[in-house]
Amino acid sequence: MKIKTIIMGAAGRDFHVFNTYFRDNELYEVVAFTATQIPNIEGRKYPAILAGKLYPEGIPIYTEDMLVDLIKEHNVQQVVFAYSDISHEDVMHKASTALAAGADFRLMGPKNTSIKSSKPVISVCATRTGVGKSQTTRAVCKYFKQNGKKVVAIRHPMPYGDLSKQVCQRFATYEDLDLHQCTIEEREEYEPHIDNGIVVYAGVDYEVILREAEKEADVIIWDGGNNDFPFYHTDLSIVLADPLRPGHEVLYHPGETNLKMADVIIINKIDSANPADINIVRQNIEKVNPTAQVIEAASPISVKQPDMIKGKRVLIIEDGPTLTHGGMGFGAAFVAAKKFGAAAIVDAKPYAVGSIKETYEKYPHLDKILPAMGYGKEQMKELEETINRIDCDVVLSGTPIDITRVIKPNKPIIRIKYELQEIGQPDLKSVLAKFL
Repeated sequence: MKIKTIIMGAAGRDFHVFNTYFRDNELYEVVAFTATQIPNIEGRKYPAILAGKLYPEGIPIYTEDMLVDLIKEHNVQQVVFAYSDISHEDVMHKASTALAAGADFRLMGPKNTSIKSSKPVISVCATRTGVGKSQTTRAVCKYFKQNGKKVVAIRHPMPYGDLSKQVCQRFATYEDLDLHQCTIEEREEYEPHIDNGIVVYAGVDYEVILREAEKEADVIIWDGGNNDFPFYHTDLSIVLADPLRPGHEVLYHPGETNLKMADVIIINKIDSANPADINIVRQNIEKVNPTAQVIEAASPISVKQPDMIKGKRVLIIEDGPTLTHGGMGFGAAFVAAKKFGAAAIVDAKPYAVGSIKETYEKYPHLDKILPAMGYGKEQMKELEETINRIDCDVVLSGTPIDITRVIKPNKPIIRIKYELQEIGQPDLKSVLAKFL
């Protein structure tokens, strides 16, 4: 008899776990996926074109709050947990829920879910969302490009649209972003690579994606999402830790897994963190992975028009996932407002509409700052409306993209940019040189 299974996810690792382990596996029957973290991804189906021969009708996707009912209705024997950036305590609360409902609870690691490439693979992952993976990935790509290597980035999945059309996506131009109707969250990851002349792949089926990327790459960079571990066997594992959230590197899943697997650990943001908090991170690294090389780094901000900030009433927009399930209360735009003398930070919360208002209710730690939520056209319109209702002089945008490409604000927007700045030795060049 097949083992009836539910996979808990957030439109990322859940699909990858299915593709690499459960698809075409006669020992199991995956009766459903459950979804959380990402708005409006439930109520869909994992389509037959991706689900394989055992699921000609596809697999339904439900909200996570239906888990207990689904376990009982389908006599589910195991629940597989497959999403990221969640505290160890919360993982075990979910385990307790599954166990109490009568199912086993399972976590699947890299051995059973990683795919081997024919090309060198370097991964950039993290202990939490919002620690600085993107600028680190850009720095790694830049290094190889400057040394004459063809480098391709493969980004952790963000398939928020029609899954059957997102099996394998290639992004080399802004037109590609429009073609695939990318959300703000997708654009935040793809646009900076495109600006640097780097091709990015993403989608749903990461075996298909890898084989396509291998055709045009000398080196593949795994551009991780949240604090998930890589989908591929890696030749060098780079992991970032955040001293602004000291201790989190051993308190969140699967960030601690990354920390323990890392070849190189970058302690980022040391320019804005307290020395005592940096020391906590160092001590935890020494406890769990004493052989890893440790690099210290900062992510300094740059602004083209700092004079437009001084003395002004500013609205602050930051990267959405960093603020929401990443748990951060601020980002680069807030730092810029303080550094360049803004007179006041306008509270966005009273002006929020629709799902933006719901985001504030779901994440009560958010104060004044507006998360750049844009998981679909409707939410982008609500973000635009929220911005346009706010009385301020200027908007400081800490999201990595030119947000005016997808929304039309009625007030000036200043982009806050940031890049990785390594401090001292060792540095990235010293650890990447062997791949030349």
